[in-house]
Amino acid sequence: MTADFDTVTLVDVSRHYGRRRAVSHVSLEARSGEIVGLLGPNGAGKSTLLGMLATLVAPTSGEIRYGAGKSTNAALRQRIGILTHELHLYPELSARQNLTFFARLYGLATPIVDRALDAAGLADRADEDVAGFSRGMRQRLALERSLLHAPRLVLLDEPFTGLDDRASGVVSARVKQLASDGALVVLATHDLDLVDGLVTRVAIVRDGRLVSDEPAGAGGLRARYRAVMA
Repeated sequence: MTADFDTVTLVDVSRHYGRRRAVSHVSLEARSGEIVGLLGPNGAGKSTLLGMLATLVAPTSGEIRYGAGKSTNAALRQRIGILTHELHLYPELSARQNLTFFARLYGLATPIVDRALDAAGLADRADEDVAGFSRGMRQRLALERSLLHAPRLVLLDEPFTGLDDRASGVVSARVKQLASDGALVVLATHDLDLVDGLVTRVAIVRDGRLVSDEPAGAGGLRARYRAVMA
């Protein structure tokens, strides 16, 4: 059994850790085909929001709806892909072996691995151990690992970490392709220059609260961010 959805909605969502409020009363809706830029300084609550959207962290209050449903069963989780700071790669295995392992967990056929290696730009390094890869190469490989099962909801936490300009361009193009194909992308970052022109919606969080939510518009993201945060 699979689950599908075209919207994800946070309704007055909060997450507390003891007395600390990591996220406080956030309401937000995102739709299929959107690239939502979740922006804010370190410690603003971005990673906690992604964790809740991924069903890895339970809200203290409020609810998250995937389409019309609120279930967090295995079928729903099969429709979610997440890239976090921890890349979840095995350094002693090759790039191909890493992707093959995760593809088998999803019950996917081997050809998907070759396509993922091509998308990561690592086809020529496929049989080398990941331990010898640069951070940028590992980052690209981990991104494709998170996309093997063609998720509907794609959650990216600082996906440009360790990437040079060329690799950042490759990742940006991949994200645009995902949205064009109908995925719903939520991208958390503090690198405003890299996502200016990429994101289609901007959600800014500060001290766990959503302080701005609006279409990205044309350029000037850094100036808008500074105005909101002032």
